[in-house]
Amino acid sequence: MLTRALLALALISVAAPALAEEAKVLALGLADHEVTEPELATGAAPPVPKFNTPAIAYVLAGDLKAGDVVEISLSNSEKPLLTNTETLVEDKATFLLQAGKRGVPAGGWPSEWTYFAKVTITRDGKTLVEQATDPIPFE
Repeated sequence: MLTRALLALALISVAAPALAEEAKVLALGLADHEVTEPELATGAAPPVPKFNTPAIAYVLAGDLKAGDVVEISLSNSEKPLLTNTETLVEDKATFLLQAGKRGVPAGGWPSEWTYFAKVTITRDGKTLVEQATDPIPFE
């Protein structure tokens, strides 16, 4: 019985640090401008894009390791429109990645679509995180 308890304790202590270091999404969304980490640290959501403003998808991720691949995309109800992917060369406690358009498409963003941000984080070929925002119209 004592052996089982010690084995369970050993497994928990080995697994706990691994779980604590899993990649996680700290912030994910759409903004009408390029965001900064200090801006996201306030906890206030940046203004969402309108039909006549820039549109930027952003992700602030945490506990990333060298070799992790982070991909963020600005998508509409049909497909990804703009994507940015980065493979990390070193461990990062936090990492901000953005994809979008600093300008406005001619005639504005089409109002018949809804838009969302989608992030995928992979490590050693395995998907750790796949998350998307709720779709929103650009009014």
